[in-house]
Amino acid sequence: MFRSVASFSFILVLALVFSLPSRAQAFSLATPEARGVAVNLGQSYDPKLAFGFTQISLMALYDYAEFWHRPAPQGLRFKLEGSIGVADDSRARLLMSVNMLAHDYIDFLRYRNLSPYYEAGIGIVYNDFQVDGQGLRINFNPQAGIGVQVDNPGGRNWYLALRAYHISNANLHHDNRGINAVMLQTGLMF
Repeated sequence: MFRSVASFSFILVLALVFSLPSRAQAFSLATPEARGVAVNLGQSYDPKLAFGFTQISLMALYDYAEFWHRPAPQGLRFKLEGSIGVADDSRARLLMSVNMLAHDYIDFLRYRNLSPYYEAGIGIVYNDFQVDGQGLRINFNPQAGIGVQVDNPGGRNWYLALRAYHISNANLHHDNRGINAVMLQTGLMF
């Protein structure tokens, strides 16, 4: 078990080091374009209907190029998100994650105050339970989804998103039974 956790930690540290921008600029934090709070409701579908979950999320949305100090497509955003809540696999258990996602608006589908978007990214998730064959409680958490933002003139924008949600240890442990779920997220940006 220790060897698997050590391997996982080492790979995570390497991934973070190689993904950071170079030079001293890397440590100057960009100012978020928006912050937000959301409620996540989810249900696993593989393996079976193993558990449902509810979380509270906090997020910050940045201009991608400004955050990473690298050229990026016009309009691309970078979202940092932290979520904490409970999963119910016949008893309430802790489920928390930290995620980073690329977030982009679909300009040609904008209509009045509705701004559709798509996003995808990865994170780290801790679940205080395991399904048969899962192996670890700390896992990777890739996600992808679509959503719509309702823009209000006062600056408090609502959003609603549907995401595909996956939990897996990427074969860092010989038991790697992944979990697949769908998640509905509704939130408020300020």
